[in-house]
Amino acid sequence: MADAPILTSPNPAMARGPAPLAGVRRMIAVASGKGGVGKTTLSVNLSLALADAGFRVGLVDADLFGPSIPGMLGVPTDAKPTVSPDQKVLPVEAQGLKVMSMAMLTGDDAPAVMRGPMVTKYLQLFIGDVAWGGLDYLILDLPPGTGDTQLTLAQNFPLTGAVIVTTPQDVSLKIARRGARMFEQVKVPLLGVVENMSGFCCPNCGTVTDIFRKGGGERLADALGAPFLGAVPLDAAVVDCGDDGTPLVRASPDSAAAAAYRSIAARLADTADPGARLPSPFVWHWEEGAGVRAEGAAPHADGRPAQPLAVERRDSRTLGILWADGARQGIDVRDLRLGCPCAACVDEMNGRRRLDPATVPLNIEPTRVWAVGNYAIGVAFTDGHSTGIYSFERLRAMAEAETENV
Repeated sequence: MADAPILTSPNPAMARGPAPLAGVRRMIAVASGKGGVGKTTLSVNLSLALADAGFRVGLVDADLFGPSIPGMLGVPTDAKPTVSPDQKVLPVEAQGLKVMSMAMLTGDDAPAVMRGPMVTKYLQLFIGDVAWGGLDYLILDLPPGTGDTQLTLAQNFPLTGAVIVTTPQDVSLKIARRGARMFEQVKVPLLGVVENMSGFCCPNCGTVTDIFRKGGGERLADALGAPFLGAVPLDAAVVDCGDDGTPLVRASPDSAAAAAYRSIAARLADTADPGARLPSPFVWHWEEGAGVRAEGAAPHADGRPAQPLAVERRDSRTLGILWADGARQGIDVRDLRLGCPCAACVDEMNGRRRLDPATVPLNIEPTRVWAVGNYAIGVAFTDGHSTGIYSFERLRAMAEAETENV
């Protein structure tokens, strides 16, 4: 059956395409075909994970009829956007994000009653009339479906692409596929698929139960020819953290779900703006020195903060990293071992460190360093430990970086 046509009013400006949004480098829509798949929770935690990686991030609650982002970020109920002297809207800032939402303009119990033309008007206000300043990412949390909001955004704003959120169950996958096809019809690239609620890990015994089956998100990505960005497990703390106004990546950064959000953020950054990357796979031995570098890449001021261009042995006690934004970083190798994030060294339930520093020799050294996908490295040490996966975001945060002018 052929795709249903998308009915629109003639608009000569569409032939020229949407104009760039001043100061915003990438605009990404987070969408789903149906409600209840955790799209808003993903949008919030993804935005915070990108911010924690050093990016400048804005977040638009584009679900005008069911706004919930301010509550999830702990924005006070009396916080309102203001207007600058040049009549630009100034967004509310929360937890390092610049935020716009209908919930900031209406009371908790006030419904947004409007027809299609008003949807377009408010979306223009929330996106195009806002003084965002410089942003690396503007994340748009869309309502479910393929209606006015999705069409207005696709036709009037320069979307970098869309991320499709689904659960593993068949009914969600079928509707998510329809949402993805809508973006294809309006020529918005699919940046990837995220599988949410991917198995429940029992907090007592650690057993994983696939409540909604398994692997549906990856199959959907294959069918769409889009990257599979990752899967987020069910975690009761996600609900508690959202209700408390402190999302999971901030409230429980060492949890499995938070790690999944950070991994998805890293992969999304690669998909939306590939840039130069380290060769993958790679492996090199510490005692042989050297390391790895991205071919033909030079750092620049607009480079991604958590994208390494070189990972090298600076000396016998220091792992050196050159980042795409020009920062040079040295991490003491014993500090690297003490900061291992694996389950043997950090309690996955409460985030407390299990590793006793007294058991780590002062003269410990790495033996091997290798690539883990395009988002992390693995390191083996002379004490036999080799299960830690160090994401680029974690490495960037581990030591004070000495930034060069580039």
